[in-house]
Amino acid sequence: MSDSVTNEPTAVCELAPEGGTEAALRHDPEATGPLADCVLCGEPTELPADQPGSTLCPVCAWQQAQRIACSG
Repeated sequence: MSDSVTNEPTAVCELAPEGGTEAALRHDPEATGPLADCVLCGEPTELPADQPGSTLCPVCAWQQAQRIACSG
């Protein structure tokens, strides 16, 4: 049973930037550069294109929040 498998934890996801996950979702008016498109409808979002994760426009974000809230 001496395979090359180890029990060491490996990082699966990138950690949130300093300041928590909420900071990554806030709109930064000083950000420059291209904006990301919504992954559901393709409309432009308020987030920069280099923002990690799936970006949603305000309408799709609101609709997703409604779906999650009602899935109880």
